[in-house]
Amino acid sequence: MRSVNWITNGLLATLGVRPEDGGGNTLSREELRTLVSEAGAMLPERSRTMLVAILDLENATVEDIMIPRNEVDGIDIRDPEEEITNQLKNAAYTRLPLFDGDIDSVIGIIHVRDALHALLDRGLGKTHLREIGRQPYFVPEGTQLYQQLLNFQREKEPIGLVVDEYGDFLGLITLTDLLEEIVGEFASDPAHTIGEIYRGEDGSLLIDCGISVRELNRALRWKLPTNGPKTLNGLIIEHMETIPEPGTSLKLGGHALEIMHTAESAVKTVKFVT
Repeated sequence: MRSVNWITNGLLATLGVRPEDGGGNTLSREELRTLVSEAGAMLPERSRTMLVAILDLENATVEDIMIPRNEVDGIDIRDPEEEITNQLKNAAYTRLPLFDGDIDSVIGIIHVRDALHALLDRGLGKTHLREIGRQPYFVPEGTQLYQQLLNFQREKEPIGLVVDEYGDFLGLITLTDLLEEIVGEFASDPAHTIGEIYRGEDGSLLIDCGISVRELNRALRWKLPTNGPKTLNGLIIEHMETIPEPGTSLKLGGHALEIMHTAESAVKTVKFVT
């Protein structure tokens, strides 16, 4: 808490708000939250939102914002070179896990730029891929987001592989995703930046229910609970206590949703009319 307190106090001071009394006593997180909320006109709304987000970093762990292992795109060194080349050309990220046969067998992190250079120079055989793969940076499950922000800075790493106590791969977390927890998405329309949200022909938002609740809250400025299911699919199933049929309507946190597509064990897509 001390580091979060120090950063928040510093930000408040630059904006002319003095969070410490004459004795220099440090305020608790809840006292800081109250001070930020009551700052009113002294703090622009954007600044208040960011300060509260910094305080909230200690309430969440890396599992809350990581990309789950079943959704992680990576390069399998056993795939044909042509297939690997197509993956690299169409990659959504600049860094990808490099694995050997199975996503649980991560052997490195490959930078798309390095891989394309290697392709032009000497091809993308198994040996060459291993040579350009960088040492993976592992993040223990349960790590608080604020601590992970400091760890990224210390290790000078922009991407981490989240593992459990047995070393099993759980998911992937990036510095960009963590920073977006503080500053929000880098575009005003979530349909432009969030892969799980896209705009329908009628102007409504179609939402892939595999999206994390935290990411959905951040993208649409909702306040759905984050202390239960991690995904929108999980939240809907918990709320309805069944797999609903397409066409079913419900309200979550005051937001009206319509079930569009389901599978045997999950809700796949919902529609939200903005």
